[in-house]
Formats: sequence, C-alpha cells, structure tokens
Amino acid sequence: MKRVLLTFIATFITTILVIAIYFLMLIKTKQNIYLPKDNNNSIYSVAVVNYLKKNGYSVGYLDELFLKQFTKPQAGWIYINKKKLPRYKFLLQVGSYANHYTPITIIPGETTYYVLRALKKKLNLNLMKLELNYNKLAPFKEGNFLANTYNIPIYFKEKDVIKFLINSSLKEYKKISYKYYNDYNPKIWNKLLTIASIVQKEAANKNEMPIIASVIYNRLNKKMRLQMDGTLNYGIYSHKKITPLRIKNDTTTYNTYKHRGLPKYPVCNVSKDSILAAINPTKSEYLYFMKNSKGRHNFSKDYKKHIKNIKKRKEELKGYQIK
Repeated sequence: MKRVLLTFIATFITTILVIAIYFLMLIKTKQNIYLPKDNNNSIYSVAVVNYLKKNGYSVGYLDELFLKQFTKPQAGWIYINKKKLPRYKFLLQVGSYANHYTPITIIPGETTYYVLRALKKKLNLNLMKLELNYNKLAPFKEGNFLANTYNIPIYFKEKDVIKFLINSSLKEYKKISYKYYNDYNPKIWNKLLTIASIVQKEAANKNEMPIIASVIYNRLNKKMRLQMDGTLNYGIYSHKKITPLRIKNDTTTYNTYKHRGLPKYPVCNVSKDSILAAINPTKSEYLYFMKNSKGRHNFSKDYKKHIKNIKKRKEELKGYQIK
C-alpha cells in the first residue's frame, strides 16, 4: 500500500512538473491576432484553440483547459507586444480584455470633422464627448492626428481615445522636429503642419509632394496668393468640389484666392510624407501646376506655360465628354 501511495505521489509530482514545464516553454507569437466570432457570436476556448492551430500556433487540449479555467477569450483584435512568450503568459494575453483592440486608420488628408465621426461609428462612442475632449486636449485647431493606423483598446472611453491619438501623434511630431530642427516649437509646427496639409490635399502622389511644397514656398516668397483649391477643403468641406461661388463667398483665411499667405490653421490631418515634403521641398522655380489626364500634375514656372496646360486639359476633358 505504501509503495502504491509513493508511486502515485511520484506520478502526480512528475505530471505537475511536466505541465509546469509545458506552460513555461516559450511560444512564438504574432504581434496582432484576430479572433473571429463563432456561430453563437461568442468565443469559446475550443474555438480559440482550433483557430490558433489553423494559424500556425502549437496548441492543444492543455491550452484549452487553461483558457477555460483562467481566462475569458472573446472575439476581436488582440495586441501581443512580444515575439516570444511563455505559453501561460501568451494564453493569459489571448484571454485578457485589456489586450483587445480595434484598429483605427486615420486617412491622409481627412479632416478631424470626419475622423471624429468615423471614431464614433467604429468604436460606438458619443460624438459630443469626442468633440468636447478634442477641443480640450488638441494643441492645434486641426492636424492633431498623424495619418496612420492605431490600435485602440476596446475599453477606452471618448477621452482615452482622443488623448491616445493626440499623444501618439505629438510624440511623432516632436521626434521629427528634433531630428530636423533640434527643437520643437508649437507655433512653427502649426505653420509646418499647415503647409503639409496643403501639400496633402494637392499632391497626386508621394513623389509629387516635395514639388508641390516648392510651389507653395515659391509663391509665398514672391508674395503671391496661393490660389489653391485644396485649402478650401477644410472641416465639413473636406470632400466638396470647389466652385466659383464657394471661392466668392468663403471669407476665412482658408480661402487662398482672397487671403494672402497661409491659412491660420492646417487644413486636414497629414501623413509623415507630407510633413517631410514641407521640411525638405524640392528646389525649383515652379509657381504653377495643373492636373493632367494621367491624374498627376504638370508644373510650370511661367504663367503662359500654365495657361497652355489649362487649355490642354480643357481640350482633353471635352474629348472625354464627346466619347
């Protein structure tokens, strides 16, 4: 009887050690994991384990039991901040409510008016609270969100979301500013963001951005009005076509047909590429640009050439209409 008991104890201890070693072993992880909903609109440990298996994770019955006992996995994106983790830590993170997030993409050139409405819809938040917190926390009137994809924890409230997006963007702004200027000055940065926002609205692609920036600087240096449609695509007008009537009636500094110099504030949220273009514009003598049939721009340094480009474009558009 004593021998049987000792055998049982030894077997039990060995089993515990094997299980402990199993859960302490490192497992390779991906930074982002998406757990889909099952047919009952919820995630269970069995479904999680099966999903992880299909996606290359070495998991099995013991992992299923661990999830049942110690966590409560649910559908959605999960952020894992390590490439390797002990198995038990990985499973705890998979089941952790705090690690679940929703990816939010700030589109380059989009105004905060529309960004806040997208946040409301995707994160199921209160628009008024988003706007109130934005107005309290934003260092600039516009351009406070660097265009990028952000992982927003699902437990974040309106203030948390705004604070997270602004702080993340501000961190990048300061990083760029210190790299090129060895300093960060909010007034200078507001001007830089304003130029970058016009570049963002006007450029057809990344390669054009430094050239568009050079046109902006060249016109400013010559005391010329910018006369750019993109500056009027601010706020609620982000997607509106600019008409002669709009140019006539808009009295804000965004109307660069009437107002000399830059608008007082950025037009929209910008990408890092447009910021770098504003910092490092192409050296050119260009003062004008006109969109061509390929969706890019023809640049010119004299007005006569610019008029020719306009006439050519009008002829092309007439040809399209006839077809």
